[in-house]
Amino acid sequence: MKLSGAIDFRPKLLSSLRTYNGERFRADAIAGLVVGIVALPLAIAFGIASGVDPKIGLITAIIGGFLVSALGGCSVQIGGPTGAFIVIVANIIANFGVEGLAVATLMAGLILVLMGVFKLGTVIKFIPYPIVVGFTAGIALTIFSTQMNDFFGLGLTGVPSEFIPKWGKYLSSLGNIDVPTLVIGAGSLAIMILTPKISKKLPGALIAIIIATVGLWLLNLTGDAFEGVATIGSRFGEMSTDIPTPHGFKLDMATINMLLPSAFTIAVLGAIESLLSATVADGVTGSRTNSNTELIGQGVANIVVPLFGGIPVTGAIARTMTNITNGGRTPVAGIIHAVVLLLIFLFLMPLINMIPMACLAAVLIMVAYNMSGWRTIVHICKAPMSDISVLLVTFVLTVIFDLTIAIEIGLLLAVVLFLRRVMQNSEIKVYSEKLDVAEGTDSDNHEVLDVAKGVSVYEIDGPFFFGIATKFDELMRSSLADKPVVRIIRMRKVSFIDATGLHNLEILVASSKSEGIEVVLSGVHDNVRATLEHAGFDKLLPADHVCDHITKAVAMANSIVKNR
Repeated sequence: MKLSGAIDFRPKLLSSLRTYNGERFRADAIAGLVVGIVALPLAIAFGIASGVDPKIGLITAIIGGFLVSALGGCSVQIGGPTGAFIVIVANIIANFGVEGLAVATLMAGLILVLMGVFKLGTVIKFIPYPIVVGFTAGIALTIFSTQMNDFFGLGLTGVPSEFIPKWGKYLSSLGNIDVPTLVIGAGSLAIMILTPKISKKLPGALIAIIIATVGLWLLNLTGDAFEGVATIGSRFGEMSTDIPTPHGFKLDMATINMLLPSAFTIAVLGAIESLLSATVADGVTGSRTNSNTELIGQGVANIVVPLFGGIPVTGAIARTMTNITNGGRTPVAGIIHAVVLLLIFLFLMPLINMIPMACLAAVLIMVAYNMSGWRTIVHICKAPMSDISVLLVTFVLTVIFDLTIAIEIGLLLAVVLFLRRVMQNSEIKVYSEKLDVAEGTDSDNHEVLDVAKGVSVYEIDGPFFFGIATKFDELMRSSLADKPVVRIIRMRKVSFIDATGLHNLEILVASSKSEGIEVVLSGVHDNVRATLEHAGFDKLLPADHVCDHITKAVAMANSIVKNR
């Protein structure tokens, strides 16, 4: 990872068009048409579940999907609203309103752009897998919980947002189940479960919506038993086909401070999901995603979408895989998918108003099941206890508390785990009397050096950052009783040194000088040497006491002991 140099922004669309031809366009057009049809019910369902107008879900899929494909770093990524954002979006709207969501989404877009500009795309990929699984499973359970009211037709208002009180409300209202609504919901769920058994290419969610909508319409013609089943039109009113005009919103420091945690959560969650989707796509297609460009593209999409009233956008794994399996290989397929959704929005909205809410609840229940990754959880349960603990912590925090807290604690756990594993794999070795130069390497040249009495050799095996620096300091303090004449600090395996390591090294040299002990550094890498020189280390230690090889360091130390 480099934080300097030119901005790494190279949209895949530009490179794809250089060799584009009619055959590729035909394949992309078919894939884009299929993905657009598959994305339709999901965009509507995610919009409603997030607490906004279903029209907003479509607007988000159209604008966000277009920008992600046009500006992103993945050839086959399909962007749009996803289930992962439902919980956080609903919470933001409940606490700060729709305008608060717009501000948070825009801020998240800016954060994503900055992450791409500073080339942090590769870093996001190293978030431990148990944390990602814990987030995803927790979000899946939360989505499932939010759909019980519409699926069973309970007719509840003012349902608590917290997980446990919400289920308490459901269980106390089981006597209010509306049988016609449950029939529509259960039938839709059955269609989605059975459709893949007929053909995996058939969009089960769309087929369920078509059958449920037509079935409800026919049932209402023949009697009034199903008249109480809620539809999009009866819940939200007839929706217009006017594309919202861009609008601004108030920005001040008080608003920014309040919404920054939520914006950070949206940005991190969006980065994780989009890069995870891109990684899966690369594994199937053999292509290579530019992670930094992908983050910038996702960021721009999230800056533009809220200007039209949209909700957060990210890469969608299911839609991306649908694109791949139907022949899509360039960003043109994603652009066509956005055009298909736009045409549906302009000409078929009256039909969308007739979709039963119970059917959309069934679609989201299916999405939650697919997101849950229960097979992965079972597999991780065979892993070390630390991984299982991390998964459970992130899962519980996501479900019981808040996704923002879960993201923050999850990232903190990721850092702690990383440091713990680095420290476990790093050690400090102590040598005296004999030293094998080739120890710890693949070299067959086992030259054994005689180390004079009064010379202690300490080898730091790994980066000299604050964790190892503390361990090294403790070792030095524990060996104060045995004062050598010379201390050799062997640093051949120190790839970098941070401020804490530098500070501890300065203290060691200064305290050793006060006690009449010489310090010699050995095997210092060029970048570490540059850091030492920049910090003014040459004022503490003569240049000839910084050696490039252990043989020179031992020879100097033996000479110092002999002269004394």
